[in-house]
Amino acid sequence: MRPKPRLADDVEPVLLRIMSLAPVSAAEIQLLRDVQPQQVVRARREILSEGAVVEAPMLLLSGWAARYRLLMDGRRQILGVVLPGELLCHQQHRGPVALSSAVALTDVVLSAAPAADRTGNTAGLEEAYAVSAALNEHYLLQQIVRLGRMSALERIADWLLEVRERLLAVGLVSGNAIHLPVTQELIADTLGLTSVHVNRTIQTMRREGLVEIRGGWVTFLNVDKLRAMVDFRAPTFTRS
Repeated sequence: MRPKPRLADDVEPVLLRIMSLAPVSAAEIQLLRDVQPQQVVRARREILSEGAVVEAPMLLLSGWAARYRLLMDGRRQILGVVLPGELLCHQQHRGPVALSSAVALTDVVLSAAPAADRTGNTAGLEEAYAVSAALNEHYLLQQIVRLGRMSALERIADWLLEVRERLLAVGLVSGNAIHLPVTQELIADTLGLTSVHVNRTIQTMRREGLVEIRGGWVTFLNVDKLRAMVDFRAPTFTRS
């Protein structure tokens, strides 16, 4: 079995993520290094409920989480996953409440994000938080495109490429493989498919030499072909 990637410490994904979003000072890096784990949530437990008051934005130090909405009959729509190093519930207006519920997909460790503003010594952090918010909007828009216009194979391919891109930013890609600690049921809830359809589509992708999923790992057999198939491109937010 392929070993799970190890990090120097729980803050490493946060450092890599923030530094990939904006230039930050040595003092800001130290602020991030000083972040302490404040909450551990076990797998399948709720992190927060839709409508709950958000005291402060949270950093996901380790583990996987998901934002979701629940329908009256119990059906669940996953809006998106939250990966190590990413922000959860970053809203800039006063008195924010959670716009969706969030659940731990694995055991997760959370901490309050360091406060930041444009006028003090944390302008770099503020810029990184703003880019993070733009990225979250991009991921949500892409989710709408997936659900509205893509075939089952395209949905799975595009989602896997997005997850790979996000894990790459925090050093959690091992060669041509990523650790995927979620069930096919979760993938189905994310992409508006049934578990049976997900399973059949993954088998088709394996036969076509695109990806192989085994033992909680996704091996990308032909990234270029996958990218071309769904016209996958990295998000851009500023003019060059």
